[in-house]
Amino acid sequence: MSGRHILKISTPAGSQAPRPLIGSFRYSVDAEKKLVVVAFAKKLTIQDIERYAKLLQLDPSFRPIYSEIVDLTQVEELDLQADEFLTLADKIDPFSYEAKRAFVVRTSVQNHAARMHKVLRTLRNIEIFRSVEEAGIWIAT
Repeated sequence: MSGRHILKISTPAGSQAPRPLIGSFRYSVDAEKKLVVVAFAKKLTIQDIERYAKLLQLDPSFRPIYSEIVDLTQVEELDLQADEFLTLADKIDPFSYEAKRAFVVRTSVQNHAARMHKVLRTLRNIEIFRSVEEAGIWIAT
């Protein structure tokens, strides 16, 4: 694979293992790779995202400049209103403008939600993918 970098999402020895499912999400912070990976479960609400952001900010290994992969592929019910998308983008999002953000989607509803965040955070480096592997390749480049 000339010119392509692959970021393996597995947790190497010495990194923090993924936390158990907390409500409707699971996340891990890999300080060595400067990467946060979060996977949301069946139902996703503004409260879930707020809880994730607060836990992340309290995590001593997290830095706002880290990259993030957001796996939405298991979300079946996305319960977010238009004003909540604005709140997410303007007040809840703990990542800096420099952070690379990759959203992984499977359905048109998931894609729409990821696109809304991308549009509302125009100065951010956000892309949308169909697999975690594709997202990892982009994050690594």
